[in-house]
Amino acid sequence: MSTAPLSSAPPLRPWSHAWRLTVVTLIGLMAWSSTQSEMAPIDGALLAWFQIGDPLLGLACLLLTLLRRRYPVTVAAIVTVASTASVTANGAAALVLCSLATRRRYAETISLAVVSIGTGFITDSMIYPKRPDLQPYWYEPLVITACIAAVVAIGFAVGARRDLVWSLRSRAETAEREQHARAAEARLLERHRIAREMHDVLAHRISVVAMHAGALGFRTDLTREQTASTAKTIAENAHLALQELREVLGVLRTSDDALTDTPEPPQPTLADLARLVDEARSAGMDVSITDTTTADLPATSARTAYRIAQEGLTNARKHSPGAAVLVRIDGGPGQDLIVDVGNSAPRHLGLALPSSGYGLLGLAERAELVGGTLAYGPDATGGFRLRAVLPWPALIAKSNR
Repeated sequence: MSTAPLSSAPPLRPWSHAWRLTVVTLIGLMAWSSTQSEMAPIDGALLAWFQIGDPLLGLACLLLTLLRRRYPVTVAAIVTVASTASVTANGAAALVLCSLATRRRYAETISLAVVSIGTGFITDSMIYPKRPDLQPYWYEPLVITACIAAVVAIGFAVGARRDLVWSLRSRAETAEREQHARAAEARLLERHRIAREMHDVLAHRISVVAMHAGALGFRTDLTREQTASTAKTIAENAHLALQELREVLGVLRTSDDALTDTPEPPQPTLADLARLVDEARSAGMDVSITDTTTADLPATSARTAYRIAQEGLTNARKHSPGAAVLVRIDGGPGQDLIVDVGNSAPRHLGLALPSSGYGLLGLAERAELVGGTLAYGPDATGGFRLRAVLPWPALIAKSNR
């Protein structure tokens, strides 16, 4: 039988000890008084033992019951054997047997119950024999067996309830730990999502700033108006980058609970792709776009497609200055969505910009999360191509574009 550990028994308070000892004492006194009135006449040493030794041994057994939880089997065995020579110890013997039964271990409980029945027979028939005219010969064995069976049954019932309470408490603690683990995982995933968004947004802004700053260093033929316009573009994108970085850091500094409760800000979709292309063109890039889609995408796929196109434009700006970029969006409901961003070989040398190395890895992870694939690498013309295939379920209601 699978039972709870011994620690499942709740610790006893002083009041719990007090009423148990009181009941045990009353049972012992009642047993002593009943034996005195029913036993055959005795004298000499046996009478002295009954009047003095029996109560003292009962008191010693009563004190031993205080150790029944620390040494359950040992204390139960000692008290049960001692109750053979002391009817005053019957209350203590009942308590230790009941306490042992709460462990719900059949072998030790049944063994001690059988011993208790035997000691009861010995006490009533040999040490303190009853007057033969009081009850039939079967009465005492029946009463002893019934009382011990009742004590064992009460112990089993108490043990079963303790096991149930322990099981429910363990389940509650496990559920609470799992809830904390799920919350911690959700916070971690949210931080990862914020980190990816920070990379996607800041890489785009910083690449624009770096490209225009590099142009100011290389182009000495710019007019004052062109220089002022370029400086304004640098300032605007730097300001936007700082503002977006401040928002992300503000979220990361919030408490964990606030982080999970913070509503996700509106995310860009393919509907914002035209604005992204216009920004790239205003930054001096040669960008063309072909979009043959007419239906609406699921929100997650639309956001992923936007981020893929944004990363492709950012990489072209950073690593292929002056290259022509073609963005192609194709597909339909029930088919795959194709996002293809390709650029030609760089037309001139530009300012070397560092690469984080995580943008394309993050995009591959995004694509896999929505059930798609991502492929990228240089092409035969010396350019670079980024191609994503994302799922597009059929019969998607219009919502994103």
